[in-house]
Amino acid sequence: MKKYLLGIFAMSLGMAITSCNKAAEDNDEATEQEDVQSSTIKIAYVELDTLMNQYQLYKDYSEVLTRKGNNIQNTLAKKQRALESHAAAVQKKYESNGFTTRDELERAQSGIQREQQELAQLADRLNAEFNEEQARINTEARDSIQSFLKRYNKTKKYDYVMVKAGDNLLIANPKYDITQDIVKGLNKRYKRSAEVDEQIKSEKETDE
Repeated sequence: MKKYLLGIFAMSLGMAITSCNKAAEDNDEATEQEDVQSSTIKIAYVELDTLMNQYQLYKDYSEVLTRKGNNIQNTLAKKQRALESHAAAVQKKYESNGFTTRDELERAQSGIQREQQELAQLADRLNAEFNEEQARINTEARDSIQSFLKRYNKTKKYDYVMVKAGDNLLIANPKYDITQDIVKGLNKRYKRSAEVDEQIKSEKETDE
């Protein structure tokens, strides 16, 4: 579950960081040296795994989603076991000629079918709620990173900030690694909301 969440969050992060373009400044009195510098592309990169492991917002929301996903799985598994137990009881009663009429048997079979439909509907609803929550969190994380990078880049003036994940960058000079700057800045600005505190507390209680 956590690996899956990492992949989803990484896609949003890539959208936030890649192509962080700096705005060109018009200056009629620019010197020749400034013209040379402005023609040089300035690039930096961020280590994805490090950012994912150290950015507190991601860690908090990862805990929320992981616990929520586990609770959904546990809920559905519990209801599935109850359904199977009921179906087995009906089957056993049928095999032992426990049903006195055909109508009684059909009502029992209809009850099993109704429980199956209700379980499928519950699974669809819980998964839809989970996906909606995940999409909201991804948007919040992406917006947070974009907002920070815009402010960060006002002084750094990078043309591009790339994401280094695995071997997608075949060569990356460590001197262009700004991961710790980004992590430090994001965490300094991040304040966990009361809503997230309540979500973590609620999911913990449900999990227990």
